[in-house]
Amino acid sequence: MARIRPLDRDEAPLASQAEFDKQIRAHGRMTNMKRTLAHSWPALRALMEWYPLRDEVVAFLGAKLADLFSHAISSQTDCLICSTFFRRIFIEAGEDPDRFELDDWSKTIVEFGRTIARDPHDVSDDLFARLKSRLDDEQIVVLTAFGSLMLATNVFNDALRVDLDEYLKPFAKDAAK
Repeated sequence: MARIRPLDRDEAPLASQAEFDKQIRAHGRMTNMKRTLAHSWPALRALMEWYPLRDEVVAFLGAKLADLFSHAISSQTDCLICSTFFRRIFIEAGEDPDRFELDDWSKTIVEFGRTIARDPHDVSDDLFARLKSRLDDEQIVVLTAFGSLMLATNVFNDALRVDLDEYLKPFAKDAAK
């Protein structure tokens, strides 16, 4: 059960209401996480920076690899909402999120995501060298910042026990069995 009640649009501060409208136009819904964040416009605005960072990452990794990276982080932290969100994307694309067939580069990106989620002090020189072989400094900075915001959404959802959105329930790992 959620520790903080998600707000309806009309209950939110005016700046958060504008974000409600933006999210509904862009994504068709305002999720429980975003509705909970709406209690604080600065908090909502901060975590919504995930979208522009994702756009930057997609520009050099592609959408699938950006989603694999996010899924790796969310699975490693065992964030029900975020891992289920990415499971939905893969399942709707006809993929099995429990049995990815990954090339070496994809494995590197997934390993980086899992490592920063598990222990960012544990990013080995070998792993960093593999990233550096394909990405420039700016791309590594963007990818790491993007991963950091992914972690922040995981922490937010888990610490406040944000409820899984109804539309995601059929995609939860236990629901797939």
